[in-house]
Amino acid sequence: MAGQPLLDATDHEIVALLREDARRTFADVAARVSLSAPAVKRRVDRLEQEGVITGYTVELDHAKLGRPLEAFVELRFAGTTKVDDISSVAAGLPEVQAVYTTAGDPDALGLIRVRDVADLKRVIDLLRRSGRVTGTKTLMVLGTWTPERAQVD
Repeated sequence: MAGQPLLDATDHEIVALLREDARRTFADVAARVSLSAPAVKRRVDRLEQEGVITGYTVELDHAKLGRPLEAFVELRFAGTTKVDDISSVAAGLPEVQAVYTTAGDPDALGLIRVRDVADLKRVIDLLRRSGRVTGTKTLMVLGTWTPERAQVD
């Protein structure tokens, strides 16, 4: 693919280490990949400039933030709705964490975080009343597994 950055095994290892803990120091990463801290910094700077690393984030305890309930909502739209317009249905709804447009049925999946079931119903009703959503199906999350959470130090 044209314009795709070339990454070697060390770049991949640096990315993996930063995915595990984005607050690692360059010295810590350097010790693990057998480079100097300045060499790791240069590589990270290059990965940022090339758009491989697009940002850094934190993991949150959503229950402590007052939104312990997580759900996915399948969203269906009229066939005339442009794909690029689908995600705007969630504009102004802070409970909707993300909207993923999909090929096939459904047209999109919304990730929602709310206080409780009553709050979930309120958000679903708001999405339905947008006038653009023709159908929904809600799936409450019981638990989450990711490779990062499965790793034991």
